[in-house]
Amino acid sequence: MSFFSSIENLLYDVSRLFLAPVMLLIAAALTYALVMLGGFAVEAWQRRKSTHPRELLVHAQSQGSEVVGDDLELWILQRLEWLRIVSRTAPMLGLIATMIPMGPALLALGGGNAAEVGRNMVAAFSAVILALLAASICFFILTIRRRWLLQDLRELERGRQAAGAA
Repeated sequence: MSFFSSIENLLYDVSRLFLAPVMLLIAAALTYALVMLGGFAVEAWQRRKSTHPRELLVHAQSQGSEVVGDDLELWILQRLEWLRIVSRTAPMLGLIATMIPMGPALLALGGGNAAEVGRNMVAAFSAVILALLAASICFFILTIRRRWLLQDLRELERGRQAAGAA
């Protein structure tokens, strides 16, 4: 066995160690996305009925009159941070979860073991589909929730300008 062959085997073994944690992260991302989707649906319904307690306005009132727009923008970014992280990292996790089983699938293909190829391909494609679904849901929520929060910020700023002019 050559030196490079040993390195290849070591890299393969190390990469296989990451499959289970990556699959767990994809499951966590999907769970998070579905929970956020439920909260988003409730918030959308409340905003439509004008019964939603505007989080930004409540936060600004709790901070007092000294809170400025930059502080509120930072609060908005913090509020949306996990949605952004999941929408950006889930596709990468899906790619990792796709590539790791491809090695054993190709080895099984070379050995003529179609059942093993199928088993590895199902794991690979299932992972990427679920990761992309989680990312899509989070990106959708992130985009609309960002607009809502920025509209609330603009409404607050206009109210302060009106109060300052009066």
